Amino acid sequence: MNPSTIKVILPVGISFYTFHGLSYVLDIYNKRIRVERNFIDYSIFVSFFPLLVAGPIERATHLLPQIKKTRVFDYGRAVDGLRQILWGLFKKIVIADSCAVYANMIFNHSSQYSGIILVLGALLFTFQIYTDFSGYSDIALGTARLFGIDLLRNFAFPYFSRDIAEFWRRWHISLSSWFRDYLYIPLGGSKGGNWMRIRNTFIIFIVSGFWHGANWTFIFWGFLNALFIMPSIIFHTNRKNLDIVAQGRNFPGWRELFSMIITFSLTVIAWIFFRAESIGHAFSYLHGILAGLFEKQNYVEAALFIHYKVGFALPTLILIFFAIEWRGRMQQYAIANLWFHYPQVLRWAIYYSIIFCIFHFGGPEQQFIYFQF
Repeated sequence: MNPSTIKVILPVGISFYTFHGLSYVLDIYNKRIRVERNFIDYSIFVSFFPLLVAGPIERATHLLPQIKKTRVFDYGRAVDGLRQILWGLFKKIVIADSCAVYANMIFNHSSQYSGIILVLGALLFTFQIYTDFSGYSDIALGTARLFGIDLLRNFAFPYFSRDIAEFWRRWHISLSSWFRDYLYIPLGGSKGGNWMRIRNTFIIFIVSGFWHGANWTFIFWGFLNALFIMPSIIFHTNRKNLDIVAQGRNFPGWRELFSMIITFSLTVIAWIFFRAESIGHAFSYLHGILAGLFEKQNYVEAALFIHYKVGFALPTLILIFFAIEWRGRMQQYAIANLWFHYPQVLRWAIYYSIIFCIFHFGGPEQQFIYFQF
């Protein structure tokens, strides 16, 4: 066996429904809930299909009471659910699947490309994994709402975060909170001073890396995120940015903008290790970026790559997508209350435009990234 790679065949989505079931057992052990005697209600909790293979990771304390409660069809909630499903499909099919084509092309042949194109590949994967995973979550939450069920929110516009601690409060929220409640706090949390906080933080991030898959790249990805979050842990600034960035304003201040760019850049670096085939591949990818970043001819090559291979439709759609996400960052999902003040005809025109984009600009079918975890 090659020690640089751990290769284990696992069932689809095993991490999600394993943690989903563990929360039930642990909540009973900690006397947060009582044992569910109704086999049908318990079976629905365990096998509720919208979240089964890629989350969010639900809690028995949150989902079981909703299952046991009598529900009636609510037209307003159903419409809201359909709207969230539509946005999730746009994110997955238009942005994620299109980005995947070029991200895979660049990562799979990274030795053939210069620094700027490698940066482009890392950015495209950064957009891909967010829109792929959060797109699934939107579809799952919207589908559950059609049945009168409110699932846990899993994403809160993480790429607008001002530090890594805020990023992890906004990315895969159900997993982050799961590790906090069932691992970080039982380990002692923050009660033992800085040393215990540092130790426990490294433990949960490395375990989080292993949760993503049996590959050393995921372990290193978790370790790297622990390093990135260390300054805020050591200097007690990890609870600094609890509000929404630029709340009540159209644009962020210069300090907020700079903080978001730094946080986003660190996130992109970490995603390189997440996407790479091996640790060596990730470091060679980073070396390729640094080696060719300041060579002028590489910028020309990157411009030609975008012009002849990527085209300008995808970059334009990504910009429009992030503009909509920015406008809707105070909502549960980007288009939850967007355009409500518009006339009905205009609102429907926008929804049909999104549907048109899904059919016209959708990339080749790609499996959800998190189906493998």
